[in-house]
Amino acid sequence: MRKWIAAILAGLLAANLPAASVAQTAPFQVVETSIDDIHAAFKSGRLTARQLVQAYLDRVAAYDKKGPMINAIIALNPHALEDADRLDAAYRRSGFAGPLHGIPVLVKDEIDVAGLPTTLGTVVFKDYRPTRDSVVVDRLRKAGAIILGKTTLSEYARGDTYGSMFGVTRNPYDLERTVGGSSGGSAASVAANFSTIALGEETFASIRRPAGWDALVSLRPTPGLVSRSGMWDGYPTLAAQMGPIARNVRDLAHLLDAMVGYDPEDPLTAMGVGKYDGSYTRFLDKNGLEGARIGILRESIGLYSEPQSEDFKKVDTVFEKDIAELKAAGAIIVDNIAIPHLKDLLDKRAADPIASDEALRLYLARNPNSPYKTRRDIANSPLLAQSFPRRNAEIWTTPLQPADPAKYAEYLKARDQLMINILKVMADNRLDAIVHKTVEHQPTLIKDGINPPYVNNKGVPVLNTFLAYAASMTVPSGFTTDNLPVGITFFGRPYSEPTLLKLAYAYEQATHHRLPPKTTPPLQPATAGGRP
Repeated sequence: MRKWIAAILAGLLAANLPAASVAQTAPFQVVETSIDDIHAAFKSGRLTARQLVQAYLDRVAAYDKKGPMINAIIALNPHALEDADRLDAAYRRSGFAGPLHGIPVLVKDEIDVAGLPTTLGTVVFKDYRPTRDSVVVDRLRKAGAIILGKTTLSEYARGDTYGSMFGVTRNPYDLERTVGGSSGGSAASVAANFSTIALGEETFASIRRPAGWDALVSLRPTPGLVSRSGMWDGYPTLAAQMGPIARNVRDLAHLLDAMVGYDPEDPLTAMGVGKYDGSYTRFLDKNGLEGARIGILRESIGLYSEPQSEDFKKVDTVFEKDIAELKAAGAIIVDNIAIPHLKDLLDKRAADPIASDEALRLYLARNPNSPYKTRRDIANSPLLAQSFPRRNAEIWTTPLQPADPAKYAEYLKARDQLMINILKVMADNRLDAIVHKTVEHQPTLIKDGINPPYVNNKGVPVLNTFLAYAASMTVPSGFTTDNLPVGITFFGRPYSEPTLLKLAYAYEQATHHRLPPKTTPPLQPATAGGRP
């Protein structure tokens, strides 16, 4: 009789109903989760926004300043749990507050969040507290997102992620190496699962490089799609653009949906009117590479690249496999495309310091409590001598000189000519996109970046920001023999974001190259401190 009862009990334990009950009480695992997974868990009652925020806070506490000391967070939002509680209450009343309901977002610390300092990674701005959200942060809040905090960046968003405000940010895949920059903190945080998604900014390669070196998806949008109001180095500059960073293409599309839109405070966004309609998620197609014509750009165009070095060759080996994967997924490969005078034209790049100075004035004027009003105010800060690396102080102490009219005109001419050359190659070959390496070298060692000769930006292609009006997206594409992440970039015509998202999604779904770093594993239940 007892054996019979035991058999019945064993059968009941193996049945669907008890298993489902057990699954309902199992802790939700945030590592590598997605927006869709989170929303499904909200709907099932398995997860609340508070629990989700606490889970991320627990990971930050365990891994950012302890353990591997990734050091990607400058400040956490002290009201994040309160914001989560409000969203949980709203959900109980009427459902989701918006398409990003309850999704924690980290923000690069050159983008204003009311109530949190915008430090730009430097002690010079440690007490700079904006009174208003940037336009994009405001849009994210209205979409239901929770601002979890601010992330590290190179001082004044210039190069690898080192700064006097925090020190150095470590790559979660190799703690001796740089995470890249300047959006390094945002990339390291998403890679280490400190948040679901993050905001970055790119003037040179500041979104794509850290994403490539951290096995992430990122997009530098075509100018005009996303407002820069409340962001350092915004309007009237052209190259600097805010962009999304995520672990997968679908999450990136969700985030981009909430970011785009016209903003009269940033007149450049008038260029984007009519360039987006509906959710970008509708372009995601796992078969999107079938029949797509992809041009392969093999020519080395990375800054300071050394094609004969072993480091370069390790990345090149992965790129060869990536091309084969594109073909296996159904793409028609046009290999190797030649863009006339590519390097010669890229060498003509020149900046417009007057536009940057006007962008500085507009940014500071947006904050009525700003302790700084002009460049001179920054130059006179007694904290400037603490800049890290020290050469950052020279940005402000060196008198501002207008661009050389002849050289700048030469750049504008080269920019137009290169755009024509690229578009003609794409038209002649009927290309949907061009693919090149996201970075041509592996992440550099931190010790080589914080000491002379200050290695920075090694191997970085800057084609998209040279042209300004271009869409460029990176997606994880494998690992080198040193177990370091590699990415490929889908480069497209202006406002071709829907096409790039389709192609990148198809590649991602065919390969699933992203793997989380081993330095920040899932926390054991006893480690997590959040209440249910």
